[in-house]
Amino acid sequence: MNSRARTRERDEAATLSALSSWETQVDKAFIWMPYVLLAISLGVAQFGSKTFGNRLIEIGLAVAAAGWTWVTFTRKGRPSTIGQGALQVYFIGFVFLALLLVLRSPVFLVYGLTGLFHASLLRPWPVAFVGIGAASLVVHAHIVITESTPATWAIYLGIAILQTVAVSAGLYGGHRISEVAEERRETLERLERMTRENEGLHAQLVAQAREAGVLDERQRMAREIHDTIAQGLTGVITQLEAVEQAWDDAAEVHRRLATATDLARHSLDEARRSVQAIRPGPLSDSKLPKALRGVATRWSDVYGIPVLVSTAGQRRSLHPEIEVVLLRAAQEGLANVAKHAAATQVGITLTFMDGTVALDVRDNGAGFEAVQAGNEESFGLAAMQQRVHNISGEVTIESTPGEGTAISVRVPTARLPHE
Repeated sequence: MNSRARTRERDEAATLSALSSWETQVDKAFIWMPYVLLAISLGVAQFGSKTFGNRLIEIGLAVAAAGWTWVTFTRKGRPSTIGQGALQVYFIGFVFLALLLVLRSPVFLVYGLTGLFHASLLRPWPVAFVGIGAASLVVHAHIVITESTPATWAIYLGIAILQTVAVSAGLYGGHRISEVAEERRETLERLERMTRENEGLHAQLVAQAREAGVLDERQRMAREIHDTIAQGLTGVITQLEAVEQAWDDAAEVHRRLATATDLARHSLDEARRSVQAIRPGPLSDSKLPKALRGVATRWSDVYGIPVLVSTAGQRRSLHPEIEVVLLRAAQEGLANVAKHAAATQVGITLTFMDGTVALDVRDNGAGFEAVQAGNEESFGLAAMQQRVHNISGEVTIESTPGEGTAISVRVPTARLPHE
């Protein structure tokens, strides 16, 4: 995990911790508010000129209010988790007891303020608005207690209505703002999750691309090793076997050893070029027709089989990758002739056509019915077909026992798939 991801997780944890702490504080305030305001109201009410009996009544009502709050509200757990039915029962009892206390002493309006806050817990919203209105009527009931006239009733109802509207609007507006903030927070969390998922997918794609690159490189090296080192070593072995047969002919032995040495040097040079992904030696300083003649001449010198190289059509420049594929196809065709054909003559034809170039390798050897999968010959042909298919070409092999073999490669020259 990188430092950015760790920092993001720490920030998210801190945010969640802050939200949890804030919600806990709000719940505590809602729980303790009625008791604190009730205690303040009761304490202040005792300073008035009252009889002992009145004080006892107020204390009794206060104890009843506190007990009601404890049984129907506090004991239920966190306010935000109490069911609406229980909340509504609690609130009705609260309004009734608060009204009795205010009727006993107007100072208990302080306790009645609790209703404005606890009404915010009620749902649906119409019920919450009714609760706010009821609490407002309780809080301002002292207006008509001291003087009950049409004017005071008008003032009382007007203040209660205005307070209900103002508190309700503020409560609902605050709730909507909280909802929008919560939606934004959830949106940000989704974006964060998507970002993390995208980072994971990106890392996975990079890993897959790396693995694909490694696999492609392995396949390339396997093809190059087969087309260079393996074929070169085959030629070296052929020359050394010929040396054993011509041991008494010093000139022939010298010629065979010189050919084997030249093949080994050539194979080593081609192997180095393959490792460095450089163009094959025959194409390093010449075009394809000349490179094909050079490959055919060297092969003919090694195996003693004449090779006729011809070109048809109007010559034109080819993409370097097309030249490499066709050269490797010719080398593979000649390698198969040397191993299996027992041929006395081989022909290589390079044909330029409109939008296509073709390479044909034909021999008059033994031919075959099928190539067994998994052996060296099938790997060489498979590697050749893969090279050709990579540039949208096609390979056709025709062979009949006793009638020779023809390998034909067709490649479009308009453009390569990856250009």
